[in-house]
Amino acid sequence: MNTTLDLENLLVDKGWCTALTEELRAPYFQEIKRKIEQEVKQGVTLYPSQKEIFNAFNKTPFHKVRVIILGQDPYHKERQAHGLSFSVPKGVTPPPSLGNIFKELKNDLNIEIPKNTGDLSGWTGQGVFLLNTLLTVRAHEPASHHDIGWEQFTDAVIKKLSDTHEHLVFILWGKYAEQKRNLIDAQKHLVLISAHPSPFSARKFFGGKYFSKTNKYLRAHHKKEIAWEKI
Repeated sequence: MNTTLDLENLLVDKGWCTALTEELRAPYFQEIKRKIEQEVKQGVTLYPSQKEIFNAFNKTPFHKVRVIILGQDPYHKERQAHGLSFSVPKGVTPPPSLGNIFKELKNDLNIEIPKNTGDLSGWTGQGVFLLNTLLTVRAHEPASHHDIGWEQFTDAVIKKLSDTHEHLVFILWGKYAEQKRNLIDAQKHLVLISAHPSPFSARKFFGGKYFSKTNKYLRAHHKKEIAWEKI
């Protein structure tokens, strides 16, 4: 990362910029920027790369969001994180959690498990917002940026989506994601909650039929279904 971080200019989708104007100008957001710049100047390796911090936002414009899949923080190993929850760049072997997501997709909709990619960018273009509650992490230190302000920002993102959109699907996998349920108006959105797809809790994750339930809900509200096979 460069030592000077212009976070505001990394968020390029105009819809998101307008929706989050108050957050982007808030003192806590400037503190996030200051803390990240300080670590970079100290030679700390952070993931994802600067240009990919707001990848989820820039790939799924604000007005096109239909489904939110909430993760915790970026992958903390080399080459894995690229700003999309649970996704890895092309050419990178899917981590176990993503592998279990693919297994559930196979069990739910009989969609073949991808053999050569774990990149979920094909979902983002259809309105699937792959959001992590923390947008950066120190290399090899999971959840290491839990205390720099990102949660305040992404809580505001979740609430903004809930307040301004109609009939969204929020998919909350794991206890950490489940904590965000109170930010969502369950009277006008579908909220799907389950265990995390990690191997440690996969037994309780499998069988949730998240993908077919999402499409059933979208269809019932006259919205286009997600082509989950288009990875």
